[in-house]
Amino acid sequence: MPAYSVPEEKRAFMLNTPVHRLIPRMALPTIASMMVSSLYNLADTWYVSSLGTLATGAVGINASIDNIIMMTGSFLAMGSGSYASRLLGAKEDDHAIRVLSTCFFSAFFMGLMALIFGSVFQTPLLRLLGASDAILPYSRQYARYVLLAAPFMAGSYVLNQCLRAEGSAIYSMIGMVSGAVLNIVLDPIFIFVFGWGVAGASAATALSKLVSFSVLISPYLRRRTLLRISPRFIRYTRGDALEVIKMGSTSLFRTGFATMAAILLNNLAVRYGESVLAAISVSNRITFFLTAACLGFGQGLQPVVGYSWGAKRYDRILQAYRFAVLAAAIGISVPSLLLIIFARPVLFLFTETDLNMVAVGLFSLRVQCLFMPLHAWGIVVSMSCAGMGRAKGAITLGLSRQGICLFPILPLLIYLFGMWGIAVAQGVADGLNIFLILPIAFMIKRDLKRLESSGLNSAAQANQFPT
Repeated sequence: MPAYSVPEEKRAFMLNTPVHRLIPRMALPTIASMMVSSLYNLADTWYVSSLGTLATGAVGINASIDNIIMMTGSFLAMGSGSYASRLLGAKEDDHAIRVLSTCFFSAFFMGLMALIFGSVFQTPLLRLLGASDAILPYSRQYARYVLLAAPFMAGSYVLNQCLRAEGSAIYSMIGMVSGAVLNIVLDPIFIFVFGWGVAGASAATALSKLVSFSVLISPYLRRRTLLRISPRFIRYTRGDALEVIKMGSTSLFRTGFATMAAILLNNLAVRYGESVLAAISVSNRITFFLTAACLGFGQGLQPVVGYSWGAKRYDRILQAYRFAVLAAAIGISVPSLLLIIFARPVLFLFTETDLNMVAVGLFSLRVQCLFMPLHAWGIVVSMSCAGMGRAKGAITLGLSRQGICLFPILPLLIYLFGMWGIAVAQGVADGLNIFLILPIAFMIKRDLKRLESSGLNSAAQANQFPT
């Protein structure tokens, strides 16, 4: 493969721009794309809610299918993005290209497997995800088209993450936003004008994902990016595979446990009625809008940390981390407070008559918003670990929110409070997460200060610290 060199101006931009200017510049396009994508999920739910509580519940059930597809792509996306940014910072550009190409084509193939498996076992899969007899027909309609888009969705995650990793956040934003806006426009046309109902929302989502994939891959095809994608660059090596798996496991566990938690909550909520299931679905969709902003900010931070780690600029990582913690806490507190205050009218946007759905959703939404600043801090710490290649810290925080903290406390909450325990479970888990965030954040700062003060200049020396 001919040598390909990243322009030194780009590398200098990532390594020398003051962090208080660079992180917002990297993060704002990512935040915008994540929030717009989350907004189209909300729009999906809002449009479908006019078809009734059963249809709204079906959207919540099928959100888990989206998460399963996300796992197939984001696992490789996070691993390749973290690795590529560190390779670029270390000036190993050809190596970064091989990692990107290998992960992209692998993700597309995994998405194809998800399409085949999901189509063959659609009904038992939907049952497993929590669909009742009443909701199952709607869930089938929604799953039909979303599964067809699975390979393109999985591939898009790698394209998107690697665009961010190389510092091309604007291209990433354009790809994500274009698909989301198209979905919002097509939803009412397919649902109401064409009369397709729930299937129309699914078709709009699938078509939008295909368009987003086309936009995201176009900079690579037109050679407007720093890295390249081609089958001839595919290389499966043990070292690369271990590095991608190590860092990709963070996203795999986070998405996997989020999916498991959603499936469990759906199955528990539906026992109290479709209204409770719809309430949990809607409140989680709304709070994911805030989580998307936090994730967008964290994903804007990660390549800054990755470049700096590859270049052994440990002082710069400390500056970036301190700025990110403060900015994330302030930035998420304001919208969280507004949602707490205006939670009732927001929920009435999704139903006009189901007061039980509003009551349960109100409680769930307010408790989750209360702990959202802590959730934002956890994302900053996790993304910092991912940028530095610290797999243990990143994986632990990927497991913590829905796994380590949620699953053990859920039976007790249900035993004590019934359906209200289900509503409050995610917020309580976010509060408990502080006991995992604190020690990992302390170790990050301690090790970075030690690296900075000792003036280590070799990768071998740097690797003596825990990963």
